[in-house]
Amino acid sequence: MPLTVADIDVLSVFCGADGRHGNTLGVVREGRHHPDRAARQAIAAELGYSETVFVDDPDRGVVDIYTPGQRLPFAGHPLVGAGWLLDLEAVNPPAGEVWVRQDGEFTWITARPEWAPPRTLEQYASAAEVDALPAPPPGEGWLYAWAWEDEAAGRIRARAFPRRGDGIVEDEATGAAALLLTARLGRALNITQGRGSQLITAPGPDGSIEIGGRVRLLTEHAR
Repeated sequence: MPLTVADIDVLSVFCGADGRHGNTLGVVREGRHHPDRAARQAIAAELGYSETVFVDDPDRGVVDIYTPGQRLPFAGHPLVGAGWLLDLEAVNPPAGEVWVRQDGEFTWITARPEWAPPRTLEQYASAAEVDALPAPPPGEGWLYAWAWEDEAAGRIRARAFPRRGDGIVEDEATGAAALLLTARLGRALNITQGRGSQLITAPGPDGSIEIGGRVRLLTEHAR
């Protein structure tokens, strides 16, 4: 079945306090209409968002995640967005069950850092150095560039560069990388990424990590 604009909810995930910025996410609620992986990959490539989610079971939160060039077992901003949109206690990507909770303006998921795809987490001396990086920096592989803005307060400045040749030059807000950085540093973080997106994290006693942010609906499909 051909996909139309009316079939897609478009969200902004990890918005700043003023509601701006955030990473754009496409959600195809009727994933059953597009069961073929090749077709899903083609749809994700056509939409061109950093990730697109296909909902296979809205009652159990079964979801399938694609970048423009590959399928992912786990990704942070798609699961925060899908959890908010579906209003469920858990969502289920291929990596495993991810718990969801709402807390005021923030939507939180609980996940394990080992589910996140590998990234190079490179620390810079200052936030100004991170801001000054070209997009993308020279080199290969997924780069998460970060620096302390206020180490005592856990405030971080970050930018993310997939460098995978799929048209996404810079990722505006990256939950998986924030998960990995929180695991490495072993503490709660308040991350400003990209143009002004905000990600909040908190490590749990069992090795899991909560990651939270604001979600805004940009366009809603006809139901």
